[in-house]
Amino acid sequence: MILADKIIEERKKLGLSQEELAEKLSVSRQAVSKWESAQSVPDLQKIIAMSELFSVSTDYLLKDDAQPEKSVSDGLDSDRTIRRVSMEEANAFLSAMVEQSEAVSLGVLLCILCPVLLIFLNGLAEGNVCGVTETVACGIGLAALFIQVTLAAFLFVRNGGKTERFDYLEKEEFETAYGVTGLVKEKKAAYEPTYIRFLSLGIALCVLSPLPLILTALINEADALAISMTALLLCIVAVGVYMIVRVATVRASYQILLQEGDYNKQEKKKNSAVSAVSAVYWCLATAVYLIWSFITNDWKSTWIVWPIAGVLCAPVLMVAKMLRKDEGNR
Repeated sequence: MILADKIIEERKKLGLSQEELAEKLSVSRQAVSKWESAQSVPDLQKIIAMSELFSVSTDYLLKDDAQPEKSVSDGLDSDRTIRRVSMEEANAFLSAMVEQSEAVSLGVLLCILCPVLLIFLNGLAEGNVCGVTETVACGIGLAALFIQVTLAAFLFVRNGGKTERFDYLEKEEFETAYGVTGLVKEKKAAYEPTYIRFLSLGIALCVLSPLPLILTALINEADALAISMTALLLCIVAVGVYMIVRVATVRASYQILLQEGDYNKQEKKKNSAVSAVSAVYWCLATAVYLIWSFITNDWKSTWIVWPIAGVLCAPVLMVAKMLRKDEGNR
């Protein structure tokens, strides 16, 4: 089959007219008509564009004896085709993930900061500063907490809807059109210095966040100051986590398209379960910290929850991955 016949066949498979195909390729209808009647041959850029649009290889279009490629999963299920990601879709996904990094990191920041005002005002009430009473502190603090949690939930839900159409990239196997892999690798390499810089700074802030509280405990200051230092600890942690989530989300978008790291074909089945475990784990850690702190009012000591939670996080996630792997092998 010659190129002209292949263009006609693939165009009709997509249900496109000559005018619609011409519009997608940014050429005139007459140009498409000449290609299909073998009066002229499209240039290389148009060949590449058609290979992406038709989800076929350039070899198939250019070689008369080449057969259309069929994408199957390990040759076991010939009826299930693997989706092909075009250059346009890849760029749209990367842009959506940049927006997601901004929304999710801000949502996480709000979640961590939500008890800060409550804790700080309780510190003022504990030290009888500025005439703040426990009733006023709890009223204003809880109102601020619920407002911030509501805003965070809004950001998560709103952003999730924008990226929902790309969910298959994280869960299913796929192929990329010509040039996509090279483009993504270039962008990832250019982003790597930013990722390392902000990740290192974010981790450093999280590790150093207990220092104000530790120093307060060592000099045996009043409980009111210790409570205020707890609020400062959460602020430092919030900034650190914001930086980590922001750059990690963008970098993850490159890994998703390249199907590497935690998003390779073997790991994709485990990711959703592990992500859920991580979210539940840190919610429980926060709940334990707040409940313990308010019941005992021993803010000088309860900060120990955070370093313990940080140390235990990796083993917990590792166990979750192992359990998921065992389920997959059954």
